[in-house]
Amino acid sequence: MRRREFMALLGGAAAGWPVAVRAQQGDRVRRIGVLMGTSESDPNQEALVSAFTRSLADLGWKEGTNIRIERRWAEGDLARLRTQAAELARIAPDALFAQGTPGTTALRQAAPTTPLVFVMITDPVSSGLVSSLGHPGGNITGFTNYEFSMGGKWLELLKDIAPGTTRVAVIFNPENPALSGQLRSIEAAGPNLAIQVAAKPARSAEEFERTIAAVAAEPNGGLLVLLDFVTLAHRDLIIRLAAQHRLPAGYTLRVFPASGGLISYGVDSLDIFRRGASYVDRVLKGAKPADLPVQQPIKFDLVINLKTAKALGLEVPATLLALADEVIE
Repeated sequence: MRRREFMALLGGAAAGWPVAVRAQQGDRVRRIGVLMGTSESDPNQEALVSAFTRSLADLGWKEGTNIRIERRWAEGDLARLRTQAAELARIAPDALFAQGTPGTTALRQAAPTTPLVFVMITDPVSSGLVSSLGHPGGNITGFTNYEFSMGGKWLELLKDIAPGTTRVAVIFNPENPALSGQLRSIEAAGPNLAIQVAAKPARSAEEFERTIAAVAAEPNGGLLVLLDFVTLAHRDLIIRLAAQHRLPAGYTLRVFPASGGLISYGVDSLDIFRRGASYVDRVLKGAKPADLPVQQPIKFDLVINLKTAKALGLEVPATLLALADEVIE
């Protein structure tokens, strides 16, 4: 066989090789470890991971071609969260991506030298994850979701939609230290709104059931549910219990009223996951997390479930409806 014919044959064969094989012969396939707080079967969580993956693809990182994404799911359980973080550390990824303070903390402990991008953290400085927002230091950076002052806004919106509320139980995961600042903000806003605020730690189905039943046993009660992987994983139960006991409840993400909750005000989580992908892209291209400032949210949504309001006998003020970014009927 002549050399020219042999080279042509070889070139044709190479064209048929799997894309991933050819990619490995050039730039090596990078590994990204992703740690999520709830379940793989949770449509909301799946949508967030999909937004992250699509954004990476738009930046040139195609799964199965030049990246491999290892996904792990905590299913709302802190022990499992730590186990999954350790499992991701063992595969030695090129970059890590975490949702929330508990997941980020678990990954930092399991893989202290691996670049880590977080999303949906309220206060990474007080949590000890970064030195400052502008200069994170170390190997961790990412995107926050709230400022502490939002706590007063959540309480105000609950009072607006349910003006008869005089007592509010704030449900939160006590194992998430980042929530303490939000809780203080809510407690500080209570007197100005003539609302008695009570902190109610809960982390299991039994505790949620017991706490919400106790709130309903006294008149004029309401709920505020602080965002955490535990409350997110139990959101259907919390929403069902609030409806069962006819308690107005405020939340911090759209997924809660979309699932039947009354009202939410908070960040556009899909947008944050997309932005998170941009930082992972930069890390994979050689940027150091210490040089990437922690960014704050730029999009917030007020969402009202009108059907739930009617079921509770609440008439939503026209002024509040006019402010809503989305009304679910």
